[in-house]
Amino acid sequence: MPSQMKHVDLIADGSCLSARGPGGWACILRYKQYERVLTSGAPMTTNNQMELRAVTMGLRALQEPCEVSVFTDSKYVEEGMGRFLPQWNPNRWRNSRGRPVPNQRLWLELASAAIRHRIRWCWVKGHATNEGHNRCDRLARQAARTALAA
Repeated sequence: MPSQMKHVDLIADGSCLSARGPGGWACILRYKQYERVLTSGAPMTTNNQMELRAVTMGLRALQEPCEVSVFTDSKYVEEGMGRFLPQWNPNRWRNSRGRPVPNQRLWLELASAAIRHRIRWCWVKGHATNEGHNRCDRLARQAARTALAA
């Protein structure tokens, strides 16, 4: 039986101008012929934090449960959600080395935003031939520059 849920593509990317400094995130939500773009930045952040924020904010923007294909160039996000998140909670948010998982609050926010959707995690090569993702990358970098100027 076919799903009655809407199918949405979520293209997400994060950017940081230095190892820890101004950063930005962007996501593009696509449903049929409709498109919505969301961006923002932060004055002091990391690239991984912006990658997590991009997906979280995209999922939160959906007003009803959906089938979502999340396209990200972040192995950190894709593997974190697909492989590691189910292990972290039972391990008291410790990684395989016994250290605290970085960005726990952001991971919990992403998990909370994801729970109502049926998600397929899709890794795409960054800075390659995927025009949608390249556009998202440009938007995230612009949001980072805007955060720097603020």
